[in-house]
Parts: sequence; C-alpha cells; structure tokens
Amino acid sequence: MTQALALGIDIGGTNTAFGVVNRRGEIVTKGSMPTRGHETPHHYIAALQQALQPIIEQAGRDNFVGAGIGAPNGNFYSGDIVFAPNLPWEGVIPMAKMVSDALHMKAVLTNDANAAAVGEMTYGAAKGLKDFILVTLGTGLGSGFVANGELIYGHDGFAGELGHVIAVRNGRKCGCGRMGCLETYASATGIVRTAHLLLADRDDATILRGQGDEISARSIYIAAKAGDHFALELMEYTGRILGQTLADAVAITSPEAIIFFGGLANAGEMLLDPVRAHMEANLLNIYKNKVALIQSALPDADAAILGASALAW
Repeated sequence: MTQALALGIDIGGTNTAFGVVNRRGEIVTKGSMPTRGHETPHHYIAALQQALQPIIEQAGRDNFVGAGIGAPNGNFYSGDIVFAPNLPWEGVIPMAKMVSDALHMKAVLTNDANAAAVGEMTYGAAKGLKDFILVTLGTGLGSGFVANGELIYGHDGFAGELGHVIAVRNGRKCGCGRMGCLETYASATGIVRTAHLLLADRDDATILRGQGDEISARSIYIAAKAGDHFALELMEYTGRILGQTLADAVAITSPEAIIFFGGLANAGEMLLDPVRAHMEANLLNIYKNKVALIQSALPDADAAILGASALAW
C-alpha cells in the first residue's frame, strides 16, 4: 500500500538531520550526516544525495510529494541560503535548486525557525491556530510569525526576526553587529552570559559559581529547580526581558498564542511564569489575558525534521 511521504532536511551548523515523514507526522526513517567537512556546497550535496538515496528508494520514490529544507538564513522566496554565519560556506547558495536537481523532486526551503512554525502548525501545538508566534530558545533566538494561517515572510523573505529586535538600548553586543538584541539576553547563550556577568560582579552563594565555563542553560535550570536563589534570579531576569519584548510583538500581530521551543524553553513554567507576568504587565489593555503561552508539542529530537518536512505538503 502506498502512502504520501515528505522528506525533511534540517541543515545545522554542525550536523544535517533528515527523515521521511508521513501525513500523520510520524517519522518513518531518519538519519544524519556532518554539515562540515565538505569543501564546497556541491561536495555537500553529493554527500547528502548519497546519504538520502537508499532511504528514498526504500520508501518508494513515487510516494514522495517533495522535500522541505530548514536552514539558517534560508529564503523561502528564492530557495537560497544567504550569508549564513554558522555554515561553512560563504555567500549565496541556491540550496533548494541543488537539492531538487540532486534528488529529482520538488524542494522548498525556509529558515529553521519558520520551518519549526510550519511544523508546529501541521503536527503540533499550533494545529488549528491561525495567528501565533513560534519562538525558538536555543543557542540564539529564532521566531516565526503566522497571521491568518500563513507565515509572514515580508517582501524579501526575511521577516519575523524577533531575536534581533533591540530589547535593551545600547545593550550587549550581538553577533549581528548591533547592540542589545533580544537573543543576547533571552537564549541559552544569553542566560549563560547573564550568569557570568553577575557572578563576576557579585559574591552570591550559588552552586553555579563552582561550574565556571561549564555553566549552561540546563545547569541553570537544574540549580533553579533545586531552589538556588541566584539561578531563580537568572530565570526572572531573562523572563522579564523576553516578556517585555513579547508585549511589543503582540501589539503588532495580536496572536492567539506564543509557542516556545528549544533547550531553554524546556525550563517550562520556571521561565514562562516570569515571561507571562512581565508580558501581561506591559500589554495594552485590549490584549490582556488573551494570549496563551504554550510549550511546543513536538519532540525535541525530531522537531527539526518534522518542521522541515511540513514545508513539502
């Protein structure tokens, strides 16, 4: 018996994950390969084709509706990856066309956060929602804005960069070159940065002090869960900056919900409670108590593949 299948490809800075997904959001088979170690994008595509060919043939080539690709700085309109700082190749890479030509199937590409939003809408917590914001709290802060059931891409394909809204004027230096971007505060990297700055400036008794360079978003969460007052303050501070900024985002799109995904989001209500409190305190009255804050319903390990595959349907 044949079934419609989609191929999901998530191109990360270190590894590329891929999988075959059916309409119910079940991953039939999956795998991965290094993104790095390939001299040019053409060498990468050749290695990707070699890795994917067996699982495509095993699943039945005629069953595939196409391939969806999530990638940093991926442009939905052009299918190009444009000056992605975390990838090993420079410039503009026509990735969707290269994948399509190599695999002989339709290929659609967008940035990784937008792919996550489509995945959430197709398989996850945003199923049935027409207006929501997806926020990914990983190494950086990514986002996808959905309005009237459609992703907002803007005229050039790069809309929805919440991570690079200025959250603190003249604040921390960001990798993008600007100062005070939200992701320098509200991301796994951002909360660790806050921890180191405060530890250097204060003498709080905290189990984090002995961890040095081993401090991570997860270790901060574990310490906060154990009642460490310093770690709880880090959650509150991070939640305040994120909540205040989300109040501004709500004023622009009036979403039904904001959905959180990624490592830092796994802190759950320990982070979302202060986010909710500070967002509500800064919302216009017309938006108060209308916006749900929800954790992603997609499994961490497979979310990137599911999100990418959803682009193909």
